[in-house]
Amino acid sequence: MTESSSALMTDSGQDPAYTQAVIDLLGAIAYGELSAFERLAEDAKLAPTIEDKVAIGSMAAAEFGHLERLLARLTELGADPFVAMQSFKEGFDSFHAHTRPADWFEGLIKAYVGDGLAADFYREIAAYLDSETRDLIVAALADTGNSVFVVERVRAGIAQDPRLGGRLALWGRRLMGEALTQAQRVAAERDALSALLAGGVDRPGLDLAALSRMFSRLTENHAQRMADLGLDA
Repeated sequence: MTESSSALMTDSGQDPAYTQAVIDLLGAIAYGELSAFERLAEDAKLAPTIEDKVAIGSMAAAEFGHLERLLARLTELGADPFVAMQSFKEGFDSFHAHTRPADWFEGLIKAYVGDGLAADFYREIAAYLDSETRDLIVAALADTGNSVFVVERVRAGIAQDPRLGGRLALWGRRLMGEALTQAQRVAAERDALSALLAGGVDRPGLDLAALSRMFSRLTENHAQRMADLGLDA
């Protein structure tokens, strides 16, 4: 990213439309973090061992820590953080209702693949924001320590029952489709976010070619995560 682009993004932070886009984005990410916290706490009940329960509980706690930072930033921007989150409740709740894990392993895949894809999408958008907001989003979406844990558990499960791999591969593909649809819906349903992605004369945006490259990167990252798990994308 060029210095001039960075300067333009910083200057555009004074624009009410830009500020609203940031509030919308942080509201979406914050509700996503809250949803992740709730889901992980629920997944802990499915964990087969006490060690696994503690690991999942630690991941849930990390998500809640990220949420608190996002709420603080929304307040700093003069927004009611709970109103900002409420705008995305229906969409996220619908996504999670359609992708409810059937067992422990599906829950692990969702935490790793589904949340990973969402994080990639928000990081892509964050590249078009001022440095303070961008850094906050990157920190909020940082790996909570689940990568190694999930990969180890899933690979061990497949080694014990090879048939598990086929089922989880199908589940991962379904999550990919549902998550991409959710990401597009988040961007399309909020005018400020759509305008942010489109850009303008005073700040860069995503044209069709850049948008295509972004979704290509999302797909490539998904394929890599599936490969790490020992699954076909």
